[in-house]
Amino acid sequence: MSVLITGSMAYDTIMVFPGYFKNEILPDKVHILNVSFLVPQLRREFGGCAGNIAYNLHLLGGDALPMATVGKDFDMYSAWMQQTGVNQSMLKKLDDTYTAQAYITNDLDDNQITAFHPGAMSFSHQQDVPAKGITLGTVSPDGRDGMLLHARQFAEAGIPFIFDPGQGLPMFGGDELKAFIDQATYVAVNDYEAEMIIAKTGLTLKQIGERVEALIVTRGSKGSEIYTKGKLFEIPCAKAESLADPTGCGDAYRGGLLYGLSNGLDWETTGRIASLMGAIKIERLGPQNHKFSPEGFRARFKQEFHYDLA
Repeated sequence: MSVLITGSMAYDTIMVFPGYFKNEILPDKVHILNVSFLVPQLRREFGGCAGNIAYNLHLLGGDALPMATVGKDFDMYSAWMQQTGVNQSMLKKLDDTYTAQAYITNDLDDNQITAFHPGAMSFSHQQDVPAKGITLGTVSPDGRDGMLLHARQFAEAGIPFIFDPGQGLPMFGGDELKAFIDQATYVAVNDYEAEMIIAKTGLTLKQIGERVEALIVTRGSKGSEIYTKGKLFEIPCAKAESLADPTGCGDAYRGGLLYGLSNGLDWETTGRIASLMGAIKIERLGPQNHKFSPEGFRARFKQEFHYDLA
């Protein structure tokens, strides 16, 4: 049975400006801003939350089924998915728009300027959650209407799902976020997003945790916390061999969560799988360039946490 991952599929175009934005932007001229950055370094990555989460769950051996709307320029991404073996049957191609894409420019201070074109993602509400064949799901960053629709459809079908608002969180008000939480089985956010939800809903982390089976809060290098049934599990941060690129680490973590949940593993083990997935991802540039064998993952898990992964 499949894990349905609703969310975006996107191209990430990442450029590096070998200087400092602060030296190119005149503070007293921002009202007539007109700047151009020469970016000799450029790479294009396959991304989007649904694509990234599905890639990670598939690496772990899970039955990942991403559901998204994509554009007329999706052929290159489709070829990559065919190469990796990720299921494409729930991707809907729209021939009159482009696949969602982010254009990201970084400077030498790691400051970032990003332009995001939602493209086909804005039409995600044209897809419906299947009523059969799905045992678990996610509502990850996507078109606003699609996120609202898919959460409702998961709940109506009785399919447990993770509400994973991510970058889509600012699109929703407090009452809408409360509705998402009450429909969801689990909520997964990073520490900044957790503070945003608290501010918008007036709920504490403890109160959110009481409305779902589990609330998962990631805290970067400080590890993560899982609030469930009055208990708090503190998950350590797995050690990374290098810190190449944090892009997609949250999605890798969620792939680990879905694997643990779909296999009925306890929260301490599920959290550690997720933590190790984040560490493995951060060692490589881009969100879908890390690889491992099942045997290699189990060996690294035992080395990191000192017990066997069942």
